[in-house]
Amino acid sequence: MFKKIIQYTGMLLIMAIAFTGCYQDVILPDATVDPDGPPQAVSFSGEIATMVNTKCALAGCHVAGGHKPNMTIGGSFKEIVNGGFVNTIIPKESIIYQKINGEMKEYIPSAVDRQKIYDWIRNGALNN
Repeated sequence: MFKKIIQYTGMLLIMAIAFTGCYQDVILPDATVDPDGPPQAVSFSGEIATMVNTKCALAGCHVAGGHKPNMTIGGSFKEIVNGGFVNTIIPKESIIYQKINGEMKEYIPSAVDRQKIYDWIRNGALNN
């Protein structure tokens, strides 16, 4: 009798280990975005400046003395807007929009992040 209890306990333990070991990562795709839907409110200082600073102002890239525009915190708004990188009349013709959806897409791979920049431009590229 004691031997059967040990056998059943052992089988239950093996099944418990087998079931908990069947974990699979679930990778969800980027949220779908409608680029031509109504623009969402986006804060330059709260979202865009931080994003471009961490993703674009890498050593030797978009920093002071590097590629234009300078995207470090403090200089990014002036450089992007006054440097002619945004077109609030036809946002899709903005240089920054074309770059992040073209050759620089690998640095901002998230469609949601690229949409934030596009919405910021469509909302007038404000320093908010």
